[in-house]
Amino acid sequence: MLLKIEHQTQYVYSEMVQYTIQQLRLTPRDGLGQRVIDWQIKVNGQLTAFEDAFGNLAHTLVIDQPHQALLISVSGEVDTGVATTAPEQTLPMAVYLRDTPLTQADTAMAAFARPFAGAPLTDMMQALRAQMQYIPGATQVDTPAATAFRLGKGVCQDHAHAFIGCCHQLGLPARYVSGYLFTENGNLMQTHAWVDVWQQDQWLGLDVSNGTLVNEAHVRLAVGLDYRSASPVTGSRIGGGIEGMASMVNVNQHTGLTDKQREQHRQQLQTQAQAAQQQ
Repeated sequence: MLLKIEHQTQYVYSEMVQYTIQQLRLTPRDGLGQRVIDWQIKVNGQLTAFEDAFGNLAHTLVIDQPHQALLISVSGEVDTGVATTAPEQTLPMAVYLRDTPLTQADTAMAAFARPFAGAPLTDMMQALRAQMQYIPGATQVDTPAATAFRLGKGVCQDHAHAFIGCCHQLGLPARYVSGYLFTENGNLMQTHAWVDVWQQDQWLGLDVSNGTLVNEAHVRLAVGLDYRSASPVTGSRIGGGIEGMASMVNVNQHTGLTDKQREQHRQQLQTQAQAAQQQ
């Protein structure tokens, strides 16, 4: 499936920013069923490409001129559902058994996972999906898995964190995956998250939020131990005052956005970022 992707992230600031440095994990790479046909990042700043410890293709963004807004635009085409060579493992598998504050299981999660020892991973995925309702706004990006599990609700990153924590309880290496998801009705306008679990000498992708194995509708951007290490954008700045941020994703199977639609998106993003700044 050939997917055309456009992703914009808009930042606005109440005061002038003197210096910005960010790490962008916004570049997909070949392997695990996908082939990148074309990809580009547009931003008013200096980009330096590198490969991080998890094997992600990343960039360091530096802006050393005063600015009061920042727009990061990525776009390209990715062919999915194709036979590709898996990327070489850059870290020992034991790394993916390591808990983080976002994936650490508590006693309730451990008790939940225990009956699934030896069972198909899809069984635990469906049970966790039933346990945790998908409710946007119920959690924050820094909500630990144990908290979301106790609340019984969350979004894709909460499902991913909780599933990783449960896999660790069963002795299974697991990692967080950030990326994009194609939907027929185009209702997902944000990045997505799922989980890779190491089984039978290969990674098995499970999308807990949608209750399915990862398929040709998924485009992977980056992997890590949790949201923080696979986040599309992380960084810091000097100055800026109060920040507002908004992002928008378009994943289309046939055609990309028109110039008019892109302009509408930019205007929407600007309005949403300014609204976020006021909260």
